[in-house]
Amino acid sequence: MKVMRAVNTKQCVPIIYALLQLIIFYGGRNVVTGVWPLPHALTVFPERYPLNPRTFYFDYGRHSATQQGCSVLDAAFRRYLWIIFPDYTAENGQFAANNSFNLHISTDHNDCENYPNEDSSERYNLSVSAGQASLNAATVWGILRGLETFSQLVYQDEHGSYFVNKTYIEDFPRFQFRGVLLDTSRHYLPVYAILKTLDAMSYSKFNVLHWHIVDDPSFPYQSRSFPNLSNKGAFHPETHIYTQSDARRVISYARMRGIRVLPEFDSPGHTRSWGKGQSDLLTPCYKGGAPSGAFGPVNPALQSTYRFMTALFKEVSSVFPDSYIHLGGDEVDFSCWRSNPHVRVFMQKMGFGGDFPKLEAFYVENLVNITSALNKTSIVWQDVFDYHERRSALSVVEVWKHGCYLCKVRQVTKAGLRVILASPWYLDLPGPTHNWARYYTVWPLAFPGSEKQKKLVIGGEVCMWGEYVDATNLFPKLWPRASAAAERLWSDEKQTSSVERASPRLEDFRCKLLRRGIQAGPLYVGHCKHEYQGV
Repeated sequence: MKVMRAVNTKQCVPIIYALLQLIIFYGGRNVVTGVWPLPHALTVFPERYPLNPRTFYFDYGRHSATQQGCSVLDAAFRRYLWIIFPDYTAENGQFAANNSFNLHISTDHNDCENYPNEDSSERYNLSVSAGQASLNAATVWGILRGLETFSQLVYQDEHGSYFVNKTYIEDFPRFQFRGVLLDTSRHYLPVYAILKTLDAMSYSKFNVLHWHIVDDPSFPYQSRSFPNLSNKGAFHPETHIYTQSDARRVISYARMRGIRVLPEFDSPGHTRSWGKGQSDLLTPCYKGGAPSGAFGPVNPALQSTYRFMTALFKEVSSVFPDSYIHLGGDEVDFSCWRSNPHVRVFMQKMGFGGDFPKLEAFYVENLVNITSALNKTSIVWQDVFDYHERRSALSVVEVWKHGCYLCKVRQVTKAGLRVILASPWYLDLPGPTHNWARYYTVWPLAFPGSEKQKKLVIGGEVCMWGEYVDATNLFPKLWPRASAAAERLWSDEKQTSSVERASPRLEDFRCKLLRRGIQAGPLYVGHCKHEYQGV
């Protein structure tokens, strides 16, 4: 085949799109080529090379800081061999023992024993040529992203033979924080469903699992310090809980895929389940001058509240190693606090008068101080920013309310705080579930502001709240719609502004998800060569 001249993607974006969405004809069958999310700089040539799973090898470069014995990469090589060659078995005789191909890996740093963090580089360079490919990155986390890209470059012809085209890629994420929120309180999600979600996340290059682990309906996290929280607050104290071993299993599984696990223990609201196992934590509501028997948010007027929170977060910090922790702070109903005479006396003593937002600010600030002492960076929902006068005490604000959410992003960044954007990516909301384009045509930085402000937008996340979601429908609700947000958070905005150009790549990627065992929902009329095998 004649080799095309290399193309500068920054100058010739339309040409690269044409390459990405080119229909290549092999033996009369059409193969849509492409990578999801789209790399920042990608050049594909028509020249193709056969791959043989029997003579395909991963190896570490001589000068690589990471060598054999790196648990993260050794496991990734085993995992990706089967992802790249899904039809291959040792007994499968259709592959001749020739066409040797080596994928050479090289890193600048040996961070095999570390956890990914907010500063971890995911940049990588990948070049594919005859008989070999070179994958270079600063960290093992960049190598993981490059392995995923390489796996998507490999395709099969109508005879089942594997090929990869000559390719050059320079790639890195646009935003450092690219998350998926799972809610395990409204419906319990078995551990296997969480692990499978982590697999799917890695295929779309998400790097944060926001585990909204407890809420009003249930408290499934099993605390060793306060066992009654789950004994009395979970849907079932044995079958519907996450032990600390379960949590560590999720964290370890995520680490091997370059994903951080960020826990959320939302308070002072959304805590009804907490009160079942921890007496005197919630505020007694009053009616007619006497307790009504109902309870409201966490009681911010008692010192015992802060002793409890200190002990709980100390334990949580020992289980979850990430430097971030989500403190919640949204949707607090003040009516119970307003009804309680002891709370009102406390407010007068503190000089708050009848200003209940000040009372909540006082409570959240105490929690921020508790978690800061544990070397944790706290994330709060935007409600906290809205009522908090001492905004300098806050670190990261998650914008979730609808309406003019970019107005709020601008306001938060103007105050010098970091932002995670969630508003446009609530996948549980009513509406046409097939309309992935509404999650794709989101422009997180399209607000008037300085470059300094825009750098404070550290990323965004897809939210899958659990009112109507459990393990039976989680995957078709999440995927591939979440992947639309994944490309927005990873790829260059100008190169990925067209829904029409993205559509064939997403269709192709959805078929890849099906073949990898992810029950991704259909985008429209059509079919995949390899349909989902789980039904």
